[in-house]
Amino acid sequence: MQFKIHRGASEIGGSCVEIWTETTHVVIDFGMPLVNPDKTKFDSSILAKLSKEDLIAQGVLPDIPGLYGMKSDKEFALVLSHAHQDHYGLASYIGSNCKFYLGGATHQLIELTNIFTNQIWSITNFHHFFREQPFLIGDIEITPWLMDHSAFDSYAFLIKSNGKSLFYSGDFRDHGRNAPAFEWVINTVEKEVDFLLLEGTTIGRTNGKFLPESAIEEQLITLFRKNTGINLIYTSGQNIDRLISIYHACKETNKIMAIDFYLANVLTELAFYDDVPFPSLKYPEIRVFYPYRLSLMIRRKGMLELLYKVRGRKITRKEISDDAENMVMVVRPTMQSDLELIPNINGGTFIYSMWEGYLQEGKTVDFVEYLSSRGLTEHHLHTSGHADVETLKRLVEALQPKTLVPIHTFEADAYKKIFTNVHVRQVKDKEIVEIL
Repeated sequence: MQFKIHRGASEIGGSCVEIWTETTHVVIDFGMPLVNPDKTKFDSSILAKLSKEDLIAQGVLPDIPGLYGMKSDKEFALVLSHAHQDHYGLASYIGSNCKFYLGGATHQLIELTNIFTNQIWSITNFHHFFREQPFLIGDIEITPWLMDHSAFDSYAFLIKSNGKSLFYSGDFRDHGRNAPAFEWVINTVEKEVDFLLLEGTTIGRTNGKFLPESAIEEQLITLFRKNTGINLIYTSGQNIDRLISIYHACKETNKIMAIDFYLANVLTELAFYDDVPFPSLKYPEIRVFYPYRLSLMIRRKGMLELLYKVRGRKITRKEISDDAENMVMVVRPTMQSDLELIPNINGGTFIYSMWEGYLQEGKTVDFVEYLSSRGLTEHHLHTSGHADVETLKRLVEALQPKTLVPIHTFEADAYKKIFTNVHVRQVKDKEIVEIL
């Protein structure tokens, strides 16, 4: 068994790892890059301007013959760890001959993202896997291990063939709502794997432990009780842990949680997989807002079921304005034109609940400046979706790998200093590694 990191050996985002034997090729993740080779921000608009062949030539698409629909005498499959675009965002280029393997909830999240971001592709030839149930792709066995991460339905993978093993950590942490899943992994998964590909997103960014999601919930409760006027929260629409925290805080403080119908559809779909609150009589605190531009786009697509599915829980701009002091509204920059028509947000509170790095982006800067112009008091309240260094060490100690390989990090050079009790091998993108 051999493997190659096509992208991610020395950067965060754009994850893609190819693993193969004589008869089978498996690609783990197929992510959109976050940065260019010179570490400047990747401009995704390039995808619409260049052909598939040009994108391969420029290194945007990994050069994997047979993956894009060309004939091959080997079996090809793509396995996705979770529904963040830096792990699946280039998958629309995959040929129809390639099978997709992914979690059921991950599939739902990707399909909803495609619809609401006006994408035209969908996943075909798919197979849903289940936690801790091994499946075979040719002569490669893969066991998915559910992990705690800011993306719902996130997995690590134990990959085995011909007596050799590789563990791909994916993105993970131990301080979210699914922390017991991480504890289960480190106490249950096979030890002494040959290779561990370990993400290191937070290495070099910060030291110490991150706040648990339960602490974020408590801080939200405190803010909601103290604040006067409306509470606006800007958070990721797929950070389900955070949405649950907001819901619990609203319930505790007798507030209404107003979400747009995109979030309403996300929560409704995921409720099938887990105990996720969603707009219904069971969760009367949740009401649904219909942003004008988003509603118009979905109407033009003819997907009226997405509009009507939660219309019984609709809340209008007037209702939000009239009851602003009892309102917690989840917002994002594309909703600014709708907020301009709600008079009583003036003097309220704006809670920024995402990674601080996004505050450097133009659309976020403009949105925050707009809210400031409306007299909203700004608070920052967040915890990382990734593991801190101590948690990374816990996984390494549990797996006892023969070789540790950095991935999904800008700080690959630091691994040898941090993980002193294991052999660290720093590989380069596109370097072939044989598991002996």
